[in-house]
Amino acid sequence: MEPWPDIPGPDVNADAAPYWAAAAEGRLVIQKCADCGTFRFYPRHLCPGCGGDAAAWTEVSGRGAVHSFTVVHRAPTPAFRALAPYVIALIDLDEGPRMMANLLGADALETAIGDPVGVVFQERAGGVRVPQFVRRSG
Repeated sequence: MEPWPDIPGPDVNADAAPYWAAAAEGRLVIQKCADCGTFRFYPRHLCPGCGGDAAAWTEVSGRGAVHSFTVVHRAPTPAFRALAPYVIALIDLDEGPRMMANLLGADALETAIGDPVGVVFQERAGGVRVPQFVRRSG
């Protein structure tokens, strides 16, 4: 994927550090509760399913479907202005959790709800790799 070197990278906190470390390696990981087996995203200390605090970082398929999306025509900051229009989507991962990311690729503006997608890793400022998605067939 084409890098967006002028776009800032994430602010990494202790709960999300393993997520960003895996992304740097081109792997998508999410937390899985050790007590009830619930996958969760965004990274956090307590399970939304049972309230447990034991979790394992688990590599997931990176496949999912578009739950909803919007096309941004007016960028929120100057750094994003040159990218407009671009697509921000809610992705239902095959493993269950929902995550927000950009949809990339030449056909991103043709996105429809339910489209199958797959993860890609895009470089941002400072060499940080950010999980994003592209549309895929079937």
